[in-house]
Amino acid sequence: MQQQETTFFAWQKRFGTEETCEQYLFEERWGKGFLCPKCGHDQAHYLRSRKSMQCIRCRHQVSLTAGTLLHSTNLPLTKWFWAIFLVVSDKGGISALRLSKLIEVSWPTAHSMLRKIRTAMGHRDSLYRLTDLIEVDDAMVGGKRPGKRGRGADGKTSVLIGCENRGKKAGFIAMEAVPSVNGETVKHFAARKLAPHSSVRTDALAALNTLGESQKHEPRVTPPDRANSWLPWVHIVTGNLKRFLLGTFHGVSGEYLQEYLDEFCYRFNRRKWEAQLPNRLLCLCVEHGPHPFRAGNC
Repeated sequence: MQQQETTFFAWQKRFGTEETCEQYLFEERWGKGFLCPKCGHDQAHYLRSRKSMQCIRCRHQVSLTAGTLLHSTNLPLTKWFWAIFLVVSDKGGISALRLSKLIEVSWPTAHSMLRKIRTAMGHRDSLYRLTDLIEVDDAMVGGKRPGKRGRGADGKTSVLIGCENRGKKAGFIAMEAVPSVNGETVKHFAARKLAPHSSVRTDALAALNTLGESQKHEPRVTPPDRANSWLPWVHIVTGNLKRFLLGTFHGVSGEYLQEYLDEFCYRFNRRKWEAQLPNRLLCLCVEHGPHPFRAGNC
């Protein structure tokens, strides 16, 4: 769904106060009229001190953030709205340390906010499947200890990567961190990320042969000097991912890797609508249900 384009100054002007943030949430949730979730009555008073709607009939109170990703937040809405903007306004994203300094919250709070936002990103992209001609490859990423490169490297996590090949450009992408690259994990990746019976290219790694069970699999043994002609876009995407992880987070551990992959894919898949991204993500956070993870004071 298309959203309004925005800039740094436009965002600051639009969401510079608690009142304007509250107004946005009210219009998004009850722009077509309030309906009490307890008794179904359609009239209510707004309690500004509690940021809640109170039903005139049964006096049940509904918070502006109830049922959203911001459910039960203790933070000013302006801090949430700026965090959402900062996550997607630059292709490099933002670290929890940097976010904590910019919006003046503790590191655990910033970390929790980012985890919730990335979860919403991942859930949105999980609704879609890659189609047509798809390149699939694996990569080893993360790790904080130096050592050998490639499969079996200490501290690194395997990632399965799919990228639509649209000739002179890359299409949509999907990524999934896995314990290891084997027939079972590849089969699950295909079921969740690839449309059935799509054409799939690989470098003939034995574990990827299970793709033939659900896809039109075309493996080809690819020497390093020819990889860019057979699997050009998935290799470019992999390089971009590693630069993103190293440049913004200076390396990551396997514990949170999938969340970083979700953030990278969400932004990459919507790169054509870069100016719309803050409003797209804000709308997603309002539509998304509460996240059970909680740390810090968010």
